[in-house]
Amino acid sequence: MTNRLIAYKIHLVISVVIVLTVAIVYGFNPSSQFNIIMDTVDEHNFFKATMGLYIGFAIVWIMGLLNSNYFKTALLTNIAFMLGLGLGRCVSWWLDGPPTLLYRIGTIGELLLGFYGLWVINSKVFKKP
Repeated sequence: MTNRLIAYKIHLVISVVIVLTVAIVYGFNPSSQFNIIMDTVDEHNFFKATMGLYIGFAIVWIMGLLNSNYFKTALLTNIAFMLGLGLGRCVSWWLDGPPTLLYRIGTIGELLLGFYGLWVINSKVFKKP
C-alpha cells in the first residue's frame, strides 16, 4: 500500500476501531466509561439501537477500506457521522455545559476525523481532469 493510499484511508481505520469499541460499551455497559446511569428498559433499548447504528456505519467503512467501489460512500458517511457527532456535542457543550473529559476528547477526535475526511475528498484523488 502506498503512502498516499494510507493517508487517504487511515482515518477510516481509526474510525472503525474507535466506533466499534464505543458501540460495544454503549450497548452493554455505558456506565463503565461514561457518566450514564440507565433506569428504564427504554434507555437500555436506546443504547442498544445506538450500538447497532455505530456497528452499521463501521461496516460501511470496512467495505470502503476493502473495496474501492465503496470508498467514496465510506468517506462521505464517515464525514457526516463524525462532523454530525462533533458538531452536536459542541452545541451540547455550549447549551448544557462542559461534558466529562472522555466526551471532550471524543468531540475533538470526531471533529478532526470529519475535517480530515473533507480534506481527503477535496484532494486530487476525487478531482476530474
